[in-house]
Amino acid sequence: MCFLFYFFFDHHHHHHRPPPPLPPGGTRPPPGRPRGGSPAGLVDVIEPLTRDFHVVVTSTPGTGFSGPLGEAGWNTGRIAGAFVELMARLGYDTYGTQGTGGGAWIALEMGRQAPDRVIGVHVNGLVTFPSGAPGECDGLTGPEQERLARLENFQQDGMGFNAIQSTRPQTLAHGLHDSPVGQLAWIAEKFKEWTDPDAELPEDAVGRDRLLTNISVYWFTGTAGSSANLYYESAHDPSAWAPKPRGTVPTGVAVVLDTDIAIRRFAERDHRVTHWTELEQGGNFLALEQPEAFVSDVRAFFDTLDA
Repeated sequence: MCFLFYFFFDHHHHHHRPPPPLPPGGTRPPPGRPRGGSPAGLVDVIEPLTRDFHVVVTSTPGTGFSGPLGEAGWNTGRIAGAFVELMARLGYDTYGTQGTGGGAWIALEMGRQAPDRVIGVHVNGLVTFPSGAPGECDGLTGPEQERLARLENFQQDGMGFNAIQSTRPQTLAHGLHDSPVGQLAWIAEKFKEWTDPDAELPEDAVGRDRLLTNISVYWFTGTAGSSANLYYESAHDPSAWAPKPRGTVPTGVAVVLDTDIAIRRFAERDHRVTHWTELEQGGNFLALEQPEAFVSDVRAFFDTLDA
């Protein structure tokens, strides 16, 4: 079932329920599952997941069908709080969350805000940072050292998009909103950078129709500026980088070896990591690139919570 639900802002989400439950010994009752970002990135995983779960797919405020934004202040904490409220209004007392990249921060923040409701958090594309503590990098494995070098290279050479969206998102928005070619180039370049390096072109990784659908959502909804707003809000939010208590909710992390930068000891420092999977193929857009692997890992993580 798909419907439009209003609260706080013109907020868009899809709510998918599984078929009627099987007799005793069949499929277990599923938790609700909010997940931020654009629904276009999840088209291949919704149906498989509804075989086991209720699935609530949200558009992050300001992105696609949940925008453009009409006011400032939509930072990670506020978005997480809105999604917690959404799940309560949909009638879920407990549920799990899943997030990719920036959505991972929202999913994890939901766990911090509502640990009595969020039974588990599954993330991919997680970014972890060294704290600077003496000796914290001692004994890193070869692959972990490669991920640390990948993070350093990203900060030095791959942050141009972040710099402009964090400081002048509206200036950028005029160019993207006025030019479909500009919008295409802005997003397609990140698909090229962040998908499986074995793919020569971004459409080789996710398919041309999926790529153009994802980009078209931003173009037709006019959300080039408001989708960049989260970067600005995060950069100007004093609490965004303030020390936070370690998360207490069980957390599952899927890491793609050739593209991700998450290092387990740093993730465990900040979160209660109970499930860690390293994948040989895919990239940041795992649900589009490797939908079967994505679904399998989500199921595997939440199965551990039922054990």
